[in-house]
Amino acid sequence: MNDHSKLVASEVKTEKLDDRAGGDREATRQDSIERILQRKHRVFLLPRNQKLTKLSMYSACQGPDCRCTGWKTPEENRHKDVEVDYCPDFQEECRNPNCKHPLEMHISHLGEVNDDQTNELLGAIVDVENLYMSMLRETDTDTKKVYAYLFRLLRQCILTRSQAVIRGPLGDPPFEHPSISKAVTNFVLHKYSHLSQGELETMTEVAKTFLHCLNHWNFEAPSARKDLNHEDASNYKINYTRWLVFCHVPAFCSSLRHFETSIVFGRTLLKAVYQYVYQQLLTKCKTEKDRMPPEKRNMLSQLPKFLEALKHEVVNEDSQIWDPNFKPTASLILQKTKRQHEAASSSSAKKSNDPKRYKRDSDCEDLPDDVVVKALKRINDSNYTSRAEVVFPPNAPRDEAAKAEENRREIEFHVVGNSLTKPVTKESMLWLLGLHSVFAHQLPGMPREYISQLVFDPKHKTLALIKDGRPIGGICFRTFASQGFTEIVFCAVTSSEQVKGYGTHLMNHLKDYSTQRGIKHFLTYADEFAIGYFKKQGFSKDIKVSRHVYAGYIKEYEGATLMHCELHPSLIYTQFSSVIRKQKEIVKELIAQRQQEVQKVHPGLSCFKEGLRSIPIESIPGLREVGWRPQYRAQRAARPLEESADPDKLANSLNVVLQSVRQHSAAWPFLKPVNPTEVPDYYDHIKYPMDLKTMGDRLKNNCANTLERYFQTKMKEIELENESDPEDDDDDDDDEDCVKVTPKAGYGMKTKAISTQSSVVDLIRAEVKPAEGGVGTL
Repeated sequence: MNDHSKLVASEVKTEKLDDRAGGDREATRQDSIERILQRKHRVFLLPRNQKLTKLSMYSACQGPDCRCTGWKTPEENRHKDVEVDYCPDFQEECRNPNCKHPLEMHISHLGEVNDDQTNELLGAIVDVENLYMSMLRETDTDTKKVYAYLFRLLRQCILTRSQAVIRGPLGDPPFEHPSISKAVTNFVLHKYSHLSQGELETMTEVAKTFLHCLNHWNFEAPSARKDLNHEDASNYKINYTRWLVFCHVPAFCSSLRHFETSIVFGRTLLKAVYQYVYQQLLTKCKTEKDRMPPEKRNMLSQLPKFLEALKHEVVNEDSQIWDPNFKPTASLILQKTKRQHEAASSSSAKKSNDPKRYKRDSDCEDLPDDVVVKALKRINDSNYTSRAEVVFPPNAPRDEAAKAEENRREIEFHVVGNSLTKPVTKESMLWLLGLHSVFAHQLPGMPREYISQLVFDPKHKTLALIKDGRPIGGICFRTFASQGFTEIVFCAVTSSEQVKGYGTHLMNHLKDYSTQRGIKHFLTYADEFAIGYFKKQGFSKDIKVSRHVYAGYIKEYEGATLMHCELHPSLIYTQFSSVIRKQKEIVKELIAQRQQEVQKVHPGLSCFKEGLRSIPIESIPGLREVGWRPQYRAQRAARPLEESADPDKLANSLNVVLQSVRQHSAAWPFLKPVNPTEVPDYYDHIKYPMDLKTMGDRLKNNCANTLERYFQTKMKEIELENESDPEDDDDDDDDEDCVKVTPKAGYGMKTKAISTQSSVVDLIRAEVKPAEGGVGTL
């Protein structure tokens, strides 16, 4: 690199060199990124020759047997900058003594590169130069190694003109579930959902501020963390390297894909850095509180309380916010629904008071709140029993017994899996061994080695059903987050615990686990014995996912059927049956209340005995009193048939469709009628056979009939005109029914009298000639 490039690259990394305290110089960081963007913009505006010269410095020589990896400026021009004022001649030779080839040999392969690709390569070159200067200035050994690795990666990508993809033992983001962002969201729901709408919004803003600070934080290098033990230090070193590669460096190197820290990391990283971040943020709150605007000052005053409360949840091993299956309690859901209802009511009130808005009519009336509250109190009464349930007892949901056992803590559900990057607890390993035994016993067709390979594979996880401390069932699955679906590999419950609703409850837990992570599709290969189970769980043989999404990802099995289940992100599947049952009870109680209000009994209808076949529904006595309202629907205008509008156009359209069907690769069995000599009893069973040849014949006949009807109509009109013509009153009786037809000139026909209408049609049909488009013309 020349001196000017080094000087610019040294400026862009000031925030990394001077900001080891962890986020105290956010303005410096943003200024550095802004300077990088400005420099890239200046490079993009260079003339093409200067752009190619810049690229040549990072392009291999195309000369035979030459190993030069970049053109070097001649000695006399070494201190000139191609980004400012230097545009060399393409015949200038490379300074490398092993090359000595002219500049054009380093850019001969870039002729087909367009401007967008050229700018993309130039942006990667700017990133490489920034990384190079960062590597030279870095004092920490571990960080320097990461910069060197990324520098070589981008350098190779420029040479090969390929996209930078990071592969290796670091894994792919996200690295933990749930993420820090999800856990903080759970914390706000768990801790502050009881507050009023305004207070909850304030705490939500505090949480967003904390996550924003965490996403822009500069963490300490592992060598500076002397307070960690050996195991924690090893985990921190891995996470620090991941943070550098996927979060920190991509913030100023746009050639690398950037991820937010709070999205890809979880509890392990937050627990390791929280104490230091906590102290720094408290200090920053005290120093900058008075400088904040008034609208932000109240939010900042709540930050210390928020950090102190969150600190206990980060340290607590049994905190609910880190539970992958965390769901708000029923009271929190009701509170949230109440706030949403209040917000909607206030919003609707504002809209109704706005004179500029039109009042929107509604076909349905919302029930008063006191009526709904009365129904809820009635069905929640311990002595309440619906009259319908006495005669027709409701069928309990399949998972009702399993949900009751879970509430009594008799069974538990845990997602367990093996790992190569963090230690696995002894309990989890014992559960995996127990699940392996359950799968092997319940799925005898699967080899034990294959079951072991998948159950203990770190990429697979298993939702375990634990009873009395041991697994009695589970679902082994693998999530493909990039493809948006989860593959269910094994699903089994031990034989002694079946027919208790465990299978349904297991699947509902897995559905909730997936929707919380943004997964909306399940795919699985089910054998003939499992198809019924999966159908009950909402699976279907109708695959609504494109094949290219799952082809090559999901494991295929011979003799099995691929099934698909689409998940709705708004549903909580473990509570779905209870919610539906509660809704049914509310509707039944509302109906019962309305029946009690309508005390008047009307006599039956006797009009039908008097001969009436129908009456308007609104004339039924008492119907309006129970709440019925007429529904007025706009009359739909009849759609005119294309045949009546233009028969020729319709015939052409149908011919095109028929011809396309005939040319289809699968149409060969239907081209001609079935030969009765080959299949004697075919027409005995098929009463109305159809084939493409018959379709073509019918299309021709229908077109002819339509044309004939057209001429018949015209002849009728001519007859009526002749009957009403006073000039024909003096004709002889023999000519009373005659009409005169004069064809168009050029057809060689003489004027002649036709005594019958059919002969006129025959005559006209005889003079129909095919036009260029295939339609007859007169």
